[in-house]
Amino acid sequence: MHHERLDHWQHNHIFGQDLKRSGEIRTLIVVGLTLAMMAWEILAGIVYGSMALLADGLHMGSHAVALGIAAFAYAYARKNAGNARFSFGTGKVNALGGFTGAILLAVFALYMVIESVGRFIQPVPISFDGAIFVAIIGLVVNGVSAWILGDAGHDHGHSHGHDHGHHHHDHNRRAAYLHVLADALTSVLAIVALVAGKYAGWNWMDPMMGIIGAILVTRWSWHLLKDTSKVLLDEQHQDMEETVKLAVEDDDAKVSDLHVWAIGPNIHAAIVSVVSHQPESPTVYKERIQARCHSLVHVTVEPLRCE
Repeated sequence: MHHERLDHWQHNHIFGQDLKRSGEIRTLIVVGLTLAMMAWEILAGIVYGSMALLADGLHMGSHAVALGIAAFAYAYARKNAGNARFSFGTGKVNALGGFTGAILLAVFALYMVIESVGRFIQPVPISFDGAIFVAIIGLVVNGVSAWILGDAGHDHGHSHGHDHGHHHHDHNRRAAYLHVLADALTSVLAIVALVAGKYAGWNWMDPMMGIIGAILVTRWSWHLLKDTSKVLLDEQHQDMEETVKLAVEDDDAKVSDLHVWAIGPNIHAAIVSVVSHQPESPTVYKERIQARCHSLVHVTVEPLRCE
């Protein structure tokens, strides 16, 4: 068979990973906002002698690094979308970015606990007025960032239901979104602690809020680690397996071996072995499967004749 005739039977493994996702542009905007706010908070922390603001600024810095990883993952996935070295394209780079972001969240939570315990033992004097003002601005910036990254506004409309599904499975964007939420949370806790310290003299509120924030951040981080590790470790999708069986099996044909796993945000691959006395061609089975499972972009079918 001549090589040019093989073109009809071959396909690429890009699966839309070369397209610029809305999450990428949004993440870059948020990285810029976060870096600017981080610089201001650290500077204000030094000027006001406020350890609370300095810690919040360092928190922003850790998240700017995490968001930078997310932005890099988007660009890398797009640039290498057609690279033949990646068996099923670059979809998992997104999950790897999310996984890395989740680990950074966990590390920051540990830092928050250590810092908070230290402040219980040795309290730090705070210039309340300036610190409260900068913390409120930080919260506003976090709110704007969360709105840019989240499924707010147009993305949540009924006409964008399909889009919303993709955002739900975009682990990279979710990691960036959770970082911003964690920032917003610590800003709220910082404001509450600073106000309580200023008006009620409850200086112990500052380290207490740090520990509460760390617990919440750890919980978010754990959920994100679980979700992204499932993608990275090729966890089987049981609900989709049942759909594939329904599409293929009848009185004669039975599925003898089946693997369904995620290869990117909301895209999956399947390997199916079908045993039958009179097996159909692989194309027939593929069409049946993909008619029921639109997210199955790469299906390999092995028909086996039952003697």
